Amino acid sequence: MASLGVAVLSAVLLVLALWLRKKELRRRIESPRGSASRRALQLARDVEGKGQLVAFVANPSKPDVALLRAAIERSRRERHLPEPLWYETTVADPGVGQTRKAVAEGADVVVAVGGDGTVRAVAEGLVGTGIPMGLMPLGTGNLLARNLDLPLSDPLEAMRIALDGRDRTIDVGWLKVITWESEVDGGTVGEEETQRDHLFLVIAGLGFDAAMVADTDEQLKRRVGWIAYFVAGFKHLHGRRTRIHLVLDDQPMRSARLRSLLIGNCGKLPGGITLLPDAVLDDGWLDIAAIDTRAGIAGWAQLWGEVMMQGVGVRNDLPAKIGRIDHTRAQEVRLVVQGGEHVQVDGDLVGRVAELSARIDPGALVVRVGAV
Repeated sequence: MASLGVAVLSAVLLVLALWLRKKELRRRIESPRGSASRRALQLARDVEGKGQLVAFVANPSKPDVALLRAAIERSRRERHLPEPLWYETTVADPGVGQTRKAVAEGADVVVAVGGDGTVRAVAEGLVGTGIPMGLMPLGTGNLLARNLDLPLSDPLEAMRIALDGRDRTIDVGWLKVITWESEVDGGTVGEEETQRDHLFLVIAGLGFDAAMVADTDEQLKRRVGWIAYFVAGFKHLHGRRTRIHLVLDDQPMRSARLRSLLIGNCGKLPGGITLLPDAVLDDGWLDIAAIDTRAGIAGWAQLWGEVMMQGVGVRNDLPAKIGRIDHTRAQEVRLVVQGGEHVQVDGDLVGRVAELSARIDPGALVVRVGAV
């Protein structure tokens, strides 16, 4: 009971900390005399000196977007600078079309203002163009920003980096659904969906992690952030293991029963978790983690220990573990899932699929990052 009380108290304190951080973020954006405003003025001077045509692609559903746009506009007027391009995402187009329009209109840099879905969409519109993407993270996970060591709670500082930082070329991953579960069950899937490749920048996952994403309560996520994913995960701790058949590059097919299969480009997650410690954003490889547990909660506890140890560089290679995470790498992956499973890319649910492939696209995207 004492350990349960400590866990509950820790969760309450973490939620309070997240609420206070959000309140402070709003104060810093709104304050006309605060340090955020001074950075915005400096940013305006940088833009004036560089002569960049800046495009912002923003998710209007994020509560701080209107405040950020007002801060940008205030600084622009004070410095008598030309107006940047501003596009807002829609349900029908989460940012790909807006980004391509910005490129067509001559944008020198396109800044994604929003969460991981907006970042993915802007990246898809910029792949292969050589035009850099900046990030102003306003989402729950902010996965790519986290892996690029960008500011997560100071969007104006992130904007300064987006416009005045250095360019870094990174890989992107592509996931293609070959067979949807509904097709296996006699249903139909639209041609547009079956032919679409899904870009991912961080991790695509099948099994437990995707089921967790599918069951996450959106209202709870808005209130407590990424903790809502863990709440949803408790529902699946006693779920069934999945039988998969896997082909890596030109190797022979292998079969296994797993909780999750992760295919990643980089590996840092919220909460200080590193699922793919060997993953590097620009190494031309997909890093793959096979996660499995047995023996109920004891297996999950051992798995959690494995994840925590590998995050600090310690590996446990003992055989016959009841909770384990095994790593490998490839440039192409193809797998068949017995019975179909949920699949997610960077925290966005793709659907339930029976067969898919994934590949790495080396050096396909340019991003703006801070100094070395």
